[in-house]
Amino acid sequence: MENEEIKNNINPEQSPETESQEQNLSFENRIDLSELQQSVEKLKAELAKVIVGQQDFIELLIVSLLSNGHVLIEGVPGIAKTVTAKLFAKTLKTGFNRIQFTPDLMPSDVLGTSVLNMKTSDFEFKKGPIFSNMVLIDEINRAPAKTQAALFEVMEEKQVTIDGIRYPMDPPFMVLATQNPVEQEGTYALPEAQLDRFLFKIKVDYPTFEDEVNILKTHHVRKTTKPLEMVDPVITPKQLLEFKAKTQDVIIEEKILGYIAEIVTKTRTHPHLYLGGSPRASIAVMNASKAFAAINGRDFVTPEDIKKSLFPVLRHRLILSPEREMEGMTTENVIEMILQSVEIPR
Repeated sequence: MENEEIKNNINPEQSPETESQEQNLSFENRIDLSELQQSVEKLKAELAKVIVGQQDFIELLIVSLLSNGHVLIEGVPGIAKTVTAKLFAKTLKTGFNRIQFTPDLMPSDVLGTSVLNMKTSDFEFKKGPIFSNMVLIDEINRAPAKTQAALFEVMEEKQVTIDGIRYPMDPPFMVLATQNPVEQEGTYALPEAQLDRFLFKIKVDYPTFEDEVNILKTHHVRKTTKPLEMVDPVITPKQLLEFKAKTQDVIIEEKILGYIAEIVTKTRTHPHLYLGGSPRASIAVMNASKAFAAINGRDFVTPEDIKKSLFPVLRHRLILSPEREMEGMTTENVIEMILQSVEIPR
């Protein structure tokens, strides 16, 4: 009886309004990201069969893939940089090539060269190893400047021009480059113009104690089984193109765009920096933040997505002033300072 009286005492004029408020509160994505999310989880699960820890590293690789970007991976030897890159490529049903950069490597060894066909007396272009979908360049800073410069066009425009003829790359195309920050003998520093063509610079650290124990366990259990044999492809090129298109459609409000622009603009006038971020850096932050939102099942970008993107996007594009570099300051310290000084949009 009491329940019936309570129901009868409810103002009938308020009920439709309450219902409409509940409908407004119920959130549904305007873009269907369920398949993308599921595929990303499958990809992570495949890599987890071999790779212990390194969740942030793997997530940044996925974000870069969805953002049409290239990745520079920096870390000491023996922490699975190359293995992770190779396994990541295998989770995609695409072509894969590995190029070991050495001091005597020539541009033609990477791009390809024209060869005389004795039967037809014509020159034919023989494609180099760069002509693939996923290209792993091991120890990119081992090759001289002219070989590194050969990558400028192909990384930015996804094409190679030889003897005046343009050879486009088949999509998807992504470069994964590794470098060792410790041993500098026999290495060549990458020029700023080349660094700017990498969407992310990912720093890979040593595993934690627990992760190292798990690494030993997995190697003991795996015995002679090769890592590449344990991972299966999970995403097709067609799916990948669809996922990239959906990622580009992720909504980003004007106030969030202003947040990105303010942060990057401040890098150009900061007293601790000799060189700030370019408009290409702003675009990279925007594209990466869209991908972060998409893999988390959201069709809109939040300030947290921007913060996740800033460090890997900016750390290799900024140059410290000589005084601050001598004091041991890092570009990450400056990015953190700028983040603290910019108001987060609400």
